[in-house]
Amino acid sequence: MSKIYIVGAGPGAISYLTVRARDVLALAEVLIYDALVDRGLLNLVPRDCALVNVGKRGGQPSMLQAEIDLLLVEYAQTGKVVVRLKSGDPFIFGRVTAELDALMAAGYEYEVVPGLSTALVAPLLAGIPLTDPVLSRGFAVVTAHLPDDLDWDALARMPTVVILMGARQLDQVVAQLLKHNRPANTPIAIIRWAGTPQQQIWVSDLAQVIAETAGLELSPAVIIVGQVVRLRTYLTSGMSNSVIENASNSTFLAGKTVLVTRASGQASEFSELLRSHGAKVLELPTLEIVPPSSWDDLDRAINHITDFDWLILTSTNGVDAFFARLQQAGKDSRALAGVKIAVVGQKTAKSLQQHGIKPDFIPPDFIADALVANFPESPAGQRILFPRVETGGREVLVKELTDLGAIVVEVAGYQSRCPDSINPTGLNSLQQQEIDIITFASSKTVKHFCQLIGTSLPSGWQDQLCIASIGPQTSATCRELLGKVDIEATEYTLPGLVAALELGVAIN
Repeated sequence: MSKIYIVGAGPGAISYLTVRARDVLALAEVLIYDALVDRGLLNLVPRDCALVNVGKRGGQPSMLQAEIDLLLVEYAQTGKVVVRLKSGDPFIFGRVTAELDALMAAGYEYEVVPGLSTALVAPLLAGIPLTDPVLSRGFAVVTAHLPDDLDWDALARMPTVVILMGARQLDQVVAQLLKHNRPANTPIAIIRWAGTPQQQIWVSDLAQVIAETAGLELSPAVIIVGQVVRLRTYLTSGMSNSVIENASNSTFLAGKTVLVTRASGQASEFSELLRSHGAKVLELPTLEIVPPSSWDDLDRAINHITDFDWLILTSTNGVDAFFARLQQAGKDSRALAGVKIAVVGQKTAKSLQQHGIKPDFIPPDFIADALVANFPESPAGQRILFPRVETGGREVLVKELTDLGAIVVEVAGYQSRCPDSINPTGLNSLQQQEIDIITFASSKTVKHFCQLIGTSLPSGWQDQLCIASIGPQTSATCRELLGKVDIEATEYTLPGLVAALELGVAIN
């Protein structure tokens, strides 16, 4: 019989997801998720997983709870692994009872996977303890979705009150607390998008908070009322894990959804860099890095490595392939003692240094074209080994070195190919016009992206978003296949691309 998983997504960021939740998401064949769930979590499900967005966002159209209950049962009947992903913890204002009732009535087994509730995480990341031996010996957690149903007299007497779903009813919350004799100078903190790079925090008191937040978008937020809010300034002075306060004031990428098209194994570092600048990130891999059709040429070159004067490595893929085969041949970096090494880009240099080797030459501008023009010695007569992508790589480097008299031996170190299918999460977000920026780090990513999307997007879709390129060659391919490029990095690296995005978004 099919088993259904009810999973807590936590406050948002993947880093606060439980290990069990991650394991269950990897099994999902059907994912039914709420609007507040971080879209980055959708990258954790298998590529062929069916994605069902059921909304559940205050003040916006969403499915009725009874419709969601029925949907769960209908998908359970298919025999597939169904995961119901809910923000926070399913048992804290998650309306989970109705869903479990429906599953039990239909005879289906289920497992509930806990998640970190924003009621606990938001105060912690803001540096506000919910309990304190002097200021707060207990706290209450309520939802202000229906403020008239709450016992305000009891809440006003609690030392600390945590209020979920109350941002749109803030005026009523404050009015009720004051009406029930809570002092006007009682501190209040409002934490929006807790646990994400978009987190914002406002601290005030009951007398002034309405005026100080007038006209601001506060939802979704966690509200904390109590003297413990005063501890925040002291406690955050030494916190290293607190999320940046008011991130939208410190980076122009805050709140922007960026689509990353790098290979799945290479996207994480770039994605984390974007998240650190406040962006929401989705990944749509357009490259797969796989072994070449044969290792023979590279292995033969490694067996005669002392015959070469230079080794040129233009990517981390080339570094990884070369040293993997070097180890396979029973050799290590000492075999390169008489060979000088040139690399393209600081990231390639860093990858090389992980093998204990510092490159002899890194061309300026971090592009292969600059390598020949700035080569530290005459290429004439130099024997050069160049492990590279098997097909589709740029030919200009080899041609120019050969024209200058170098003897260049090209060997296949890896192959980059187009994935067999497109990531449905990224495609769905493109179709729903939820993407603000799409990034391309090579011409191949542009070509494969166009191959993958085919005719699944309407004409002119690219006019609704920003297309960002890592450098001139990639930009040329963007113009050829997509008709435009909006932002181009001036330093042709991933950090350079992020810097260009920051500047470009700020100007626009």
